[in-house]
Amino acid sequence: MLITGANGVGKELVARNIHELSPRSNGPMIEVNCAAIPSELIESELFGHEKGSFTSAIKQRIGKFEQAKGGTLFLDEIGDMSLDAQAKVLRALQESKITRVGGDKEIKVDVRVIAATNKDLMQEVEEKKFRLDLYHRLGVVIIQVPTLNERAEDIPELVEHFIEDISNEYNQGKKDIEKAALDAMQKHNWTGNIRELRNAVERLIIFSDKKITKKDVELYILGK
Repeated sequence: MLITGANGVGKELVARNIHELSPRSNGPMIEVNCAAIPSELIESELFGHEKGSFTSAIKQRIGKFEQAKGGTLFLDEIGDMSLDAQAKVLRALQESKITRVGGDKEIKVDVRVIAATNKDLMQEVEEKKFRLDLYHRLGVVIIQVPTLNERAEDIPELVEHFIEDISNEYNQGKKDIEKAALDAMQKHNWTGNIRELRNAVERLIIFSDKKITKKDVELYILGK
């Protein structure tokens, strides 16, 4: 499964919901940000390594594919993965087997892979930065997540969810929000998508009084 969309649209949230609503929900969901791991370390991160396989490998390491046994492996920003690692991920998907770095034993893996990217993978394929066969393997089901501006009707429900979630994090009572405040938020240009919206709600909870008003939105989000 492949989830596409701009930065901050909530691709990870979509992946989490898919996992939680699937028959694999009792298993783990293991997340890997492929863009945050140096290319020379990505294979060790995904497939693990044996002791002594390279200088700093002082003990055996279990990779993310094995950690996700019976559950879901979420490969975020897969468009940033090296071609060598892509080839090994493709093999793991096709054969349900992996080999740890420095090892020769094949290990069966039982995992469902969900990948996400903000890149145009077909363009990456044309530029020989992404494998076409891996794209087709991942793209059995493709979910395009629209920007927040393209689904402004979802903002009230998302705001209510974030208010409850953040209030619980801060161990405080849930604040109400005026309809006029929600209307103002729906008209805002959310260039940062879901991530920006959540940060804005957190700011409102911190600085507003008992109830979040339109004036709070104008002051702390719109800058009026």
